[in-house]
Amino acid sequence: MADTKEAAAEPLAAEAASRGELSPLGPGESEEAAQGSAVKSRAVVKYSSAPPRAAFARLEEKTDLKLPPANWLRESAKLGPAGTTVLGNSKRSKPFSSFGMAYDFIDSVGNDVDVVSDSENIKKLLKIPYSKSHVSMAVHRVGRTLLLDELDIQELFMRSSQTGDWTWLKEFYQRLIDQKWQRKKKSKEHWYQKAILSKFLYYSINGDAAAQPVPSASEQQEASGSDQTNDSEGASWPAPFEMPTSVSEDPSASSQGGAPLEPSYLVGHVASAPREQTLTTLFSDGENSQGLKNDFVRNILWTFEDIHMLVGSNMPIFGGGRYPAVSLRLRDNNKPINVLTGIDYWLDNLICNVPELVMCFHVNGIVQKYEMIKTEEIPNLENSNFSTKVIKDIAQNILSFLKSNCTKEGHTYWLFKASGSDIVKLYDLTTLCEETEDKYQNPFTMPVAVLLYKVACNVMMKKNQNKKHYGTVRTLLLNCVKLLDKSRHPQIIASANYMLSELFQLDEPKKEESAESPLNENSDESYSEEEEEGEEEEAPDSDENGPYCASAGPSGDSRAVAIIESVGELSVPEKYKSIHQIRPNCAFPVCHDTEERCRLVLSYVLEGLKSVDSSIKKESDLPAADPNTPIPLKYEDESTRGGPEGLEKQMALFLDKMGSLEKGHYSSQSGMIPGSWQHKMKLQLILKSSKAYYVLSDAAMSLQKYGRALRYIKLALQSHDTYCCLCTNMLSEVLLFLSQYLTLCGDIQLMLAQNASNRAAHLEEFNYQTKEDQEILHSLHREASCQGFAWATDLSTDLESQLTVSCKCYEAANEILQFSDLKSQNPEHYVQVLKRMGNIRNEIGVFYMNQAAALQSERVASRGVSAAEQQLWKKSFSCFEKGIHSFEAIKDATNAALLLCNTGRLMRICAQAHCGAGGEFKREFSPEEGLYYNKAVDYYLKALRSLGTRDTHAAVWDSVNWELSTTYFTLATLLQDYAPLSRKAQEQVEKEVSEAMAKSLKYCDVDSGSARQPLCQYRAATIHHRLASMYHSCLRNQVGDEHLRKQHRVLADLHYSKAGRLFQLLKGAPCELLRVQLERVAFAEFQMASQNSNVGKLKTLSGALDIMARTAPAFQLIGQQLAEELEQPKSEEATPAADPSPSLNREEVIKLLSIFESRLSFLLLQSIRLLSSAKKKTSNLDEDAALRANKQIYSQLLRATANRDATLPERVTVLLRLLGLLAQGGAGP
Repeated sequence: MADTKEAAAEPLAAEAASRGELSPLGPGESEEAAQGSAVKSRAVVKYSSAPPRAAFARLEEKTDLKLPPANWLRESAKLGPAGTTVLGNSKRSKPFSSFGMAYDFIDSVGNDVDVVSDSENIKKLLKIPYSKSHVSMAVHRVGRTLLLDELDIQELFMRSSQTGDWTWLKEFYQRLIDQKWQRKKKSKEHWYQKAILSKFLYYSINGDAAAQPVPSASEQQEASGSDQTNDSEGASWPAPFEMPTSVSEDPSASSQGGAPLEPSYLVGHVASAPREQTLTTLFSDGENSQGLKNDFVRNILWTFEDIHMLVGSNMPIFGGGRYPAVSLRLRDNNKPINVLTGIDYWLDNLICNVPELVMCFHVNGIVQKYEMIKTEEIPNLENSNFSTKVIKDIAQNILSFLKSNCTKEGHTYWLFKASGSDIVKLYDLTTLCEETEDKYQNPFTMPVAVLLYKVACNVMMKKNQNKKHYGTVRTLLLNCVKLLDKSRHPQIIASANYMLSELFQLDEPKKEESAESPLNENSDESYSEEEEEGEEEEAPDSDENGPYCASAGPSGDSRAVAIIESVGELSVPEKYKSIHQIRPNCAFPVCHDTEERCRLVLSYVLEGLKSVDSSIKKESDLPAADPNTPIPLKYEDESTRGGPEGLEKQMALFLDKMGSLEKGHYSSQSGMIPGSWQHKMKLQLILKSSKAYYVLSDAAMSLQKYGRALRYIKLALQSHDTYCCLCTNMLSEVLLFLSQYLTLCGDIQLMLAQNASNRAAHLEEFNYQTKEDQEILHSLHREASCQGFAWATDLSTDLESQLTVSCKCYEAANEILQFSDLKSQNPEHYVQVLKRMGNIRNEIGVFYMNQAAALQSERVASRGVSAAEQQLWKKSFSCFEKGIHSFEAIKDATNAALLLCNTGRLMRICAQAHCGAGGEFKREFSPEEGLYYNKAVDYYLKALRSLGTRDTHAAVWDSVNWELSTTYFTLATLLQDYAPLSRKAQEQVEKEVSEAMAKSLKYCDVDSGSARQPLCQYRAATIHHRLASMYHSCLRNQVGDEHLRKQHRVLADLHYSKAGRLFQLLKGAPCELLRVQLERVAFAEFQMASQNSNVGKLKTLSGALDIMARTAPAFQLIGQQLAEELEQPKSEEATPAADPSPSLNREEVIKLLSIFESRLSFLLLQSIRLLSSAKKKTSNLDEDAALRANKQIYSQLLRATANRDATLPERVTVLLRLLGLLAQGGAGP
């Protein structure tokens, strides 16, 4: 027997051009010329196991069909299973025949096909108005598809008598339908006709009309026994939800008569889940080894008008020669063809797209004649005349009736018409079954649940549309779970819950769900029970829509879902319209935030874990502890907890464990067998929970809920630890997840360290745990201790410990990336990990540096550097160095420059630690200070080289330049203030100071428009002031070399003028400007002392008085600040905020004011004397005016200084007035 499944359908029509091409509407369509109407029909073979069609042998007249041919009941390649089929071995529709087809053509279920059923059931339904025989069918709904199966009440109740199953249905049947039920036996005539037909078919394929040798009596007896046995067993019904301990898979197993044995009807193989969704294959040998078989010779996609049906058929088709495709029938010539037989023949030919029918007539088993009839002529046969239009109306009415009332997915409906009755009733057996003691006594429950699961799997496999249909998938899976008993079918429930969790994409970007989102679109394949009930309540009880649940009248039945009062109504066109439109209420749930989505995922994961755990040995059944194995206690030595040393040990253990995972280490406390369905499913569920907790942690992190974030990442790592214990082959993808988890854990620990002020709130969030989390953790603890990452998830109160843990998390994440080729496969994540490693090492380095600075400030100045400080320097330097290497590895020049800058700062702190060794009075700039300052300069220069240009990062570039300028300035200042004259000559010190100040000026950008510009200007002004003071001092103390003196004089004057100009620009340094100008005056006085001529002295005096006059802006600023200080107490009462401008040092102002008054008085007096002596010799009008002005100013100054009661503001006001007079006409010619 050839078994062929084709990707494209093979049409059976005679004129079909080629295999794989849909057949045109041809002989499968029939036209009724008499009625002027046509019925559209198209049949496409989806699967066929039939042998190539062979021509039938026309039997000679007078052939006696009562005599068996030699080949009777023997397997024949030409006939296939047709002979035994007609005899009844497989004739009876299996209780799950539609499920076998649905499993094989899962793509069609729920969407494209309206009905899936055996052709015998379809024919029986369409003959209801014409037939008085009973109808009993089980109806199931999956999406828009209805599955129809024969529900053999006779066989069912026979089984009930033997096993006690289905007693509730038997009682219900006897109470409401047939109180005196008893099994009806088949008549001898029935078996006689079946035997005659079987022999006829074997004669037709044998090609010899003569009777062949008859089989021996024993063979006949065996064949007869086989026949009776199969019929008595019929379609064997399984006990509800019973699984066989073992099932034979021997294909040669057969009955004594040679007919194949009936298989047990158990749950079929569920297709493995789609790879796109990384779902596991569902059922192991226990629940899917014996599938619900698709026993039909061919499966046909039949379109009858607008109804799409997947139909199974075993009708033998013959062909060859003049007849490419015909069906063969045997008729008793004494019995005319009635309407039922005509409809039967016509529908068989339509379904199989056979254009002609060949009938062989016999009388008492003796062949009389053959007659050929075209399919479209069958409705017009004598005594068998029927309207194809009526058949079409019947089909549409029955489908509408069923779709309107079989609304609940997963429920088993029973369509029943008693023999001789015109009333058709529809019952919901699932609802009736739930009212009994054992609500799982419905044997259809398991196949329906598996089908729902398979359809859901199939939808999810289609990548291009899966999100659009997620609502449908969710409804299918929820209905699947609702049908099953958790204790009996944990595997399916666990798998369905895992698939439900897979519907929610945890890595989706955060966004507001819009009404146009595909996830919110309603699917058209199912709907919720609430809406169904509402629709049923609103369904009008009118003639147009047909009666529903009519309780009045003789046919009323309160337990029926719906009733057809008379089968005649089915012939009325559009009598039953599908009032329950296929519009669902199964929209995918809208999750407004990440936490809600993750919580839904975790709820499904928990249900899945419960199902898996329930199927494993209970804890009480676990083997007793080995007395030779010590019980591990949770005690931990304090030395191993906290602190870098303990962390190092735990990190080493962790890395050893990761190495063992690479080698495939496996350990489970619950005793799960590797490779079992429990093992595979639990691995997937645990991995899903770890992902969900990771996403929750990330969301909490973004909300700055760091305690909650640490709790969630702890659960994620505990889940992952359990996964590692169970996993026998660690995937690189899972290792990448672990690296990401540890990276996030490091981020959280760092943020907790930086937000220590809110520690109590973080601790409270960390310790809180939901019941769901506790149950998931309990399931994890069944497999492992979950302590593998305890070192990373403790909430410490010590800042150093938190920073160290954060660093170790990043290091562990980096180590994992090194285990395999993950570094090159995930370059972005690798860069992020190294960047975080560099950052945390910078944080730890700064922490140790600040601690060293704190120790330094507490240390007595006379003491040397302590060992603790040196240890902190080493730690800090090591962290900075490692951080620089991390940033250099990813070519992050900016952050590398920042760490080099921090290293320079550390060197300056080291230099400052060596500054107080000799006390303030004997203090000299030490070689150690110079060494560390020069190292600091080197690191700052490295930072600039790392950046290259200012365009790389302007802010960092400016910051490094400022720090370098500061270092040079500090070095020069210390050299100038604490000159190491015991080791170096004065000239060498002055040269070093000059060079350091020049370099400081070089890196001090005065012209930039940045926020640091005022600081740069102040620094530059201070440098010029210090250089001018140094050259001034050299000029005073130097004797001899006139050229050098002249050079110093020029340099001092140059730097004084630059310092004065810069201080004037600042507007916030009046005292500094005043001091510079006073020093310039003192410099002028020093020059005047060395002059001999009055003219030269007078010129120098005039210049000094001019300098004095130019100090007016400084006094104006001082006056303004003094006025603001007087108003400040009043404004503070109203606004407590202090003025951001620097406060004035009154003592310094008074001191400088007194010096200024004395020097101005001295200069004026000298000017008056020199002008007076010059007047005696020559008369000059300009000199006379200057003399008068100077005298007037001098007299007013003397009176002002003599007034001891004058306040500081008053003195400043007087000086401003006098300086104004001086600028107008004083000083000299």
